Amino acid sequence: MPEPGTRPTLGSVTAIFLRIANTTFGGGLPTIAALEREFVHRRHWLSEEDYGLAFAVARVTPGTNVIAFCAATGARMIGFLGAVSGAFSETLPSAVLAVLLTQGYESWRTNPTVMAAVAATVAAVVGMMWSSIYGMVQPHWGGIERTARALVIVGGSFLALWKFGVNPLTIIVAAALLGLVWKEPERA
Repeated sequence: MPEPGTRPTLGSVTAIFLRIANTTFGGGLPTIAALEREFVHRRHWLSEEDYGLAFAVARVTPGTNVIAFCAATGARMIGFLGAVSGAFSETLPSAVLAVLLTQGYESWRTNPTVMAAVAATVAAVVGMMWSSIYGMVQPHWGGIERTARALVIVGGSFLALWKFGVNPLTIIVAAALLGLVWKEPERA
């Protein structure tokens, strides 16, 4: 999993959580995407499978998914202390910032210039979320059956939640059962 000669340490993992989790705006998905780039692609401290498992587990836990994700990835890289580091490094600084931004919003919410900036930020977050989604689905494209499987599961999940309001836990269980029955074909 790690590159030869490199191993994650508590200090290095904590520094990355503090830097990324507290400077990536727009919610959990952009943060999770940035952490994927750092832990999976740049440093090779997590495999794509470990990342995907941490993401899936985080989505089924109650509460804030990004905290669960940071705890899961931290635990996978360096154990219990990594989980504690991930949860606290992501939570404490951003909680202080959230309080400060909430207070500022009360003062600025009638200012059209500030509200235009907020609207543009929302649009940027949507783009970052789509980037994150593409990054997670892209490894499952390739060949007709692999692509069809990915489209059915991703598209079906989207429709089930968006159009029909199906409970997310029900969608995840249904997808897991479908995955057991319709296994992903090997890459050619």
